[in-house]
Amino acid sequence: MKNIFIEGIPGMGKSTLINSIYNAIPEFNICREGDYSPVDLAWCTWMTKEEYEEILRRYESIQEDIIKNTVCEGKYYIISYTKVITDIPNFYKELENYEVYNGRKNFDDFKKIIFSRYNNFRDTGYLFECAFFQNIMEDLILFHLMNDDEIVEFYQELYSHIQKENFLMLYLHSDRLEENITTIKNERSDDQGNELWYEMMIQYFSNSPYGKKHKCSTFEDIIEHFKHRQKLELRVIKEVLGDRAIVLTAKEWEIEKILEICH
Repeated sequence: MKNIFIEGIPGMGKSTLINSIYNAIPEFNICREGDYSPVDLAWCTWMTKEEYEEILRRYESIQEDIIKNTVCEGKYYIISYTKVITDIPNFYKELENYEVYNGRKNFDDFKKIIFSRYNNFRDTGYLFECAFFQNIMEDLILFHLMNDDEIVEFYQELYSHIQKENFLMLYLHSDRLEENITTIKNERSDDQGNELWYEMMIQYFSNSPYGKKHKCSTFEDIIEHFKHRQKLELRVIKEVLGDRAIVLTAKEWEIEKILEICH
């Protein structure tokens, strides 16, 4: 079985696609955002032994649940902390500080962590959500302020660490980007109509080094960012991944055809 990487900007239907594949082929090891993944660290910590032991000591009442959601990789401890259910104040906020994304690591350390994990990954039969583009791409654009050529070079080097014969990306693309983003802006709201996803997204975006540099603060700014990101990701597909990626029209794919290429 191949390793299938599902990518695309928000609102493209990535979760629907990955769930459809997994429901049809449950033999896959599925890694959604927030799950432990051998290549991605979204919503997960990257901690030393000392840092991990301190967290266990400070949160003794939920220690068992923390341990259950922890994987040790060499000298580092990865806690899928959003899987820990607790109402302890500031637990999630504190654990968030041990993530590698959102500029929390300098570029050299960030690159070393990402490249080493991809280099060490040699299994097959995995379904990954947002593991290759989304979190890494946002970090490179918004926090490390890299230009397009530098990002393409980064992915050329990253791809050199991957077993290409087992790699396949399914990339969801849309020419109706603003329409799709508007849909999730409205859908991802609470019972009172508060646009939770959008409020979180605009804060994240406008407070990033990129957002501050370019004085980004509006819905139109976010749309332009996602248009740029989609264009850049398609460039990486063309110049780096080649025939190891298939571009699908978002929300118009046929699962039967996709399943034929997933084995």
